[in-house]
Formats: sequence, structure tokens, C-alpha cells
Amino acid sequence: MGGGRLSLLRAGMAGVVLPILPTTPLILVAAFCFARSSDRLNSWFKGTKVYKMVLEGYMTKRSMTLRAKLTILVPVTALLAVGFAMMGGVPVGRAIVAIVWVGHIVYFGFVVKTER
Repeated sequence: MGGGRLSLLRAGMAGVVLPILPTTPLILVAAFCFARSSDRLNSWFKGTKVYKMVLEGYMTKRSMTLRAKLTILVPVTALLAVGFAMMGGVPVGRAIVAIVWVGHIVYFGFVVKTER
């Protein structure tokens, strides 16, 4: 029951520490799947620390606290910096990593509203 949704959530949580996996999109897809599944699974997901810390404000008010934004941006920046450094001989790869980083900064800095 909920195996696919739990797999998405686990993959998203693994993406927090693994630069290969995109964390935020997987967590958002997991949230979408939980919301469309059983009420019990949806309640469980909304009770998790990851949801409360990162997604709750965004899902309810379309805004995030500065702390939630930094919780996403700091690890993403660090991991993308590692990926950028490791692609010293791959200029196209470096350009893609830079574009992804700028996209994160623009989205969380200017598109998502900051709660006070």
C-alpha cells in the first residue's frame, strides 16, 4: 500500500545528501501522490518532519519561511558546487549545473514569497 509514493518520498529524502537525485521535484511529486491517495497516507505524510519543515507553508500559503528556503538552498548550493568542481573538463556539464543553480536561486529568491 503506497509503495510507489513511499519510494518517491525515500528518493526525495536521499536526494538531500546525494547530488545525483533532485530532491525538491521528487518531494513535490510525492506530496502530490499522497494528496491523491488515501486520507491515511496523506495525513501521515503531512505529519512528517520533512513536510512540516519544507513544504507545509508552500502548500498552504504558497510561501516559505526564510529558514525553509535556506534549508533547501544551502545543501543544493553545496552539492551543485561539488558537481561543478568535478566537471572541470566538461564545460557543457558545468553550464547545466550553473543554470540549475541559477534557476533554484531565482525561483526560491524571487518567485516563492518569503513569510515573516
